[in-house]
Amino acid sequence: MNAIEIKNLTKTYDGFSINDLNLVLPSGCIMGLIGENGAGKSTTIKLILNMIKRDGGEIKVLGRDNRDGFGEVKEDIGVVPDEVGLPGYLTVKQIGKLMSLTYKNWDSNAYEGYLNMLGLTEKKKFMELSKGMKMKLGIAIAMSHHPRLLILDEATSGLDPVVRDEVIDMFSEFTRDENHSVLISSHIVSDLEKLCDYIAFLHNGSLLLCEEKDALKDEYRIVRGTRKEIEEIVGAVGKKFTPYGGEAIMKKDSVPEGLESGPVDIEQLFIFTVKGREGELKM
Repeated sequence: MNAIEIKNLTKTYDGFSINDLNLVLPSGCIMGLIGENGAGKSTTIKLILNMIKRDGGEIKVLGRDNRDGFGEVKEDIGVVPDEVGLPGYLTVKQIGKLMSLTYKNWDSNAYEGYLNMLGLTEKKKFMELSKGMKMKLGIAIAMSHHPRLLILDEATSGLDPVVRDEVIDMFSEFTRDENHSVLISSHIVSDLEKLCDYIAFLHNGSLLLCEEKDALKDEYRIVRGTRKEIEEIVGAVGKKFTPYGGEAIMKKDSVPEGLESGPVDIEQLFIFTVKGREGELKM
């Protein structure tokens, strides 16, 4: 069973729309949703969680239509939004007690373990926590009721690099169980490159690419040459020009003979793909 299935999803606002989005997250995998601010990442997550109503298309989460008996399915989903909001006067310990009344499978021992792992103090009030600490608390809550699916919207933002690395390890460990899956959006592309099995590029509400990470990295190359050599390339995903020459990203089986090429990282691929839609990238 796939963790998430999206078919022909549409949602229109004044000045923005999600356009015919198709996405599948297989069970046991981690998918990274990459996009610039305003690309539609948070809107897509809200549609998946049925927080906003779709205009068209289908969404299935853990095998169920997300409009049909979704209350039961939500017990199996751990969610960390981009802004964790809880009553400011409650302590971290009291929040755990509140969550034990919210989730049937709440595990107080697991919650305490995650608090210790993430360096959170039980006596601190929510209002006293920094943005990064609030995000850590959101992660601890999401993990402590034994979900099958984690949906994380910018969950690594506000965390220092050491803690981000620890959190990434937690998510990787989580998906060792083939019944567990993760959908995570982030603008920190390096985190997703370390963590994810699948990568999806969103731009202006449209899906540009969605493939296995390793296949993407194997399929594309970054090519370097003189400005004239790069200008003459046909079929590049995108190009970048500097006073010293140019670069292009293209499928490896299309690289012209005689030009220098090398491996591409996911951030480069995303930037060149977006800029390829908008015109050449100049430095």
